[in-house]
Amino acid sequence: MGRSTTKRALKAIERDIQNAESYEMWRASCLEHDRLSGAEEWKEDDASPYYDYPLIRMRLNELRQARARNDVEQLVFNLQEGLHGNLGNIANPGLYTVARYGTKRLIGKYLDEVESALSFLCDNDFPGFSFQRKLDFFRGTGQAFGRSALMLSGGATLGMFHLGVLKALWERRLLPTVMSGSSAGSIMAAIIGTHTDEELVDIFDPNYLYLEAYRLVGWKGLLKGKPLLRGDQLETCLEKNVIDLTFEEAYQRTGRYVNITVSPADPHQESRLLNAKTSPKVLIRKASLASCAIPGVFPSVTLWAKNIKGEKVPYIPSRKWVDGSIKNDLPITRLSRLYGVNHTIVSQTNPHVLPFLSRNNRSQGIYYNVKEWLALNWSTNAGFVLNIIRKGIRNNEIALLVDKAHSIVSQNYIGDINLVPPRQPTNLIMVLKNASTKEVAAFIRSGERTTWPKLELIHNCTAISRAFDTCNKRLDEQERRRLQVGQLAAVS
Repeated sequence: MGRSTTKRALKAIERDIQNAESYEMWRASCLEHDRLSGAEEWKEDDASPYYDYPLIRMRLNELRQARARNDVEQLVFNLQEGLHGNLGNIANPGLYTVARYGTKRLIGKYLDEVESALSFLCDNDFPGFSFQRKLDFFRGTGQAFGRSALMLSGGATLGMFHLGVLKALWERRLLPTVMSGSSAGSIMAAIIGTHTDEELVDIFDPNYLYLEAYRLVGWKGLLKGKPLLRGDQLETCLEKNVIDLTFEEAYQRTGRYVNITVSPADPHQESRLLNAKTSPKVLIRKASLASCAIPGVFPSVTLWAKNIKGEKVPYIPSRKWVDGSIKNDLPITRLSRLYGVNHTIVSQTNPHVLPFLSRNNRSQGIYYNVKEWLALNWSTNAGFVLNIIRKGIRNNEIALLVDKAHSIVSQNYIGDINLVPPRQPTNLIMVLKNASTKEVAAFIRSGERTTWPKLELIHNCTAISRAFDTCNKRLDEQERRRLQVGQLAAVS
């Protein structure tokens, strides 16, 4: 095939990629593009300046040889000493910018071998390697290796984009069990976190969700100083979409750790991260309602929880809470402490953040670097000025506004892998608009299409932690069976 013919063929395939109606169609077109462009040969060649390929080759061979010899002690030693979240820089995004789909075959072979080695240890008995040692190895090494979390930002109606991200991850079985949500993201996290996998098929249908979240308070209410929108309408929306559960009940039902950030409605107080570990009895609906309470737009919220008798009662009744994204849109540090999270996937839809974020990993040149520097410089300077101002303010209402403004500009809004919606002129118009079913469908498709090119990177970055989770679940079941056998033997 001549060069001009190949060029035309690649252009045609790029149009197919752009217009693909499903992940399978998109993937097939990407693989064909890689075949014609020569990227398939690049995948087969281990060498690249983006990662330490000699180290990965060595680790791969060590694991293969130890497993082939049934040398459990050497295998355990190699895994304990050699497993790191970004060993040899294999999570470098640059490794995913050459081919349209996937990356170096060596990386896939290494990750497959780690998974095989873990399953080999988990599912077999070995002389001198007791069940207790096996448990200690998997729990300790898995905890040390860490895990990934999905973080859903604020963004009001733009947060519907999160649904597409969630759908793409769920369909490929890549949805992390740890997820956080702030403001609009808290609604999506609450929906996913209270529904089982079987129920999610309906959730991702645009016709399923109740979409009337916003209703103006009316001019009489505005004259009385009330917030712009009615909180009871948003609460009705949550009641129709989120199952009425506590954080603890939601985890028991779905196995997902939902985390929702809320901010105090008064200055000089720290935000809270609500979840099954720190606030197990708090009701998820009320937590999400509070996390969405943008000051001046929605009224502040009193949280509710179940008491020791299972009755619903106010939770810290003396305190009210507002929008979680104001103080802590992405609670990375707290997730790290609670769950051992050391890798984050962020779906970011905050309208004040989106203009500064890159959408195209394939073209991060000098323009991108300059823009990143300008954004960081502006944020640093604005935060410095607001910090000085807030220290000298005596009026509580003004101090609260300045405190929230300082929190907004001083936060970090990105993670290790970032999913950002494409720029649309209508984004700002959509922020506080009730979305139609057609608009929700468009948001979902946008989220899916944004996520598809990142799925192989997400798959590879989460492969080992997912393997540890799977093995630990199997070992928990084995431990339960052993205890039952022991109890029966003791009775007889």
